[in-house]
Amino acid sequence: MSAIKVENISKSFGKTKALDGVSFEVARGELFGLIGPDGAGKSTLFRLLTTLLNPDFGRAEVDGFDIVKEYRDIRKRVGYMPGRFSLYQDLTVEENLNFFAALFGVKVEDTYDLVAPIYRQIEPFKTRKAGKLSGGMKQKLALSCALIHRPSVLFLDEPTTGVDAVSRSEFWDMLSDLKQKGITILVSTPYMDEASRCDRIALCNEGRILSINTPKDIVSGFNSHSQNSSPNPVPTTLYAISAENMYQLLLSSRKCKGVVECYPFGEMHHLVVDETFDIECFKKELTDMKGLRIEPINPTIEDMFIKLMKQ
Repeated sequence: MSAIKVENISKSFGKTKALDGVSFEVARGELFGLIGPDGAGKSTLFRLLTTLLNPDFGRAEVDGFDIVKEYRDIRKRVGYMPGRFSLYQDLTVEENLNFFAALFGVKVEDTYDLVAPIYRQIEPFKTRKAGKLSGGMKQKLALSCALIHRPSVLFLDEPTTGVDAVSRSEFWDMLSDLKQKGITILVSTPYMDEASRCDRIALCNEGRILSINTPKDIVSGFNSHSQNSSPNPVPTTLYAISAENMYQLLLSSRKCKGVVECYPFGEMHHLVVDETFDIECFKKELTDMKGLRIEPINPTIEDMFIKLMKQ
């Protein structure tokens, strides 16, 4: 039985459709990631699965319980860490932990072995008020409170947003440890680089799921994934290009033969080409571009996400 099962879930707020027919399953003990930008519907989905909202259409189960009919059972079994820091800022670290333990009717010492590896990092600050902690320390405290009652399923809504790179990496190490202890984890993030830490991911945009697979398989599908939805995909290849005038390079590249798409990507542009592309002809067409550089590169999850969005 799946730990999370979502079937054709839809949710609207007025005229805004936050979720549009979303379906997926998460296996027990799996670390599953929802990857997408702000407005993709990730937070709305989390609020539905943690029984804070009801869907307009569709149904979902968490740990075998229906999110509408059996919401009380779900609340006893899940841990939830919302995107914004939601603990009591005027309580100390220790007081917050004791409060949440009391809320669930458990004693901190009875579940300490689960949170100990995380709590030890903030224990030196246990008498400090939560509102005075750094972003990374707040993150660890919130995770400790979400785990205090030994949940079977853990929901983490963009837990690393606004946190420094070192703390982000440490946090994902903690999630890997929790997964080894049998906890099912559903985590959302706008950071594409974090997707590789998940067992499987769902690429989301505008309330829909574009693709679900392992990070490796999603990336490997880039070169055979057509820009349209034809049954015979056109093979594509990816290049990184740059020149002194990057804006003109973007406009000119899009007009060249064999170029499927060109888009900014950090300090470079990424150039998606099909089998009719000839690199020497491309260079000749752009002879007026000073400092032109072009080299083949391996696609990333972000490249695949952009490609799926442009369909």
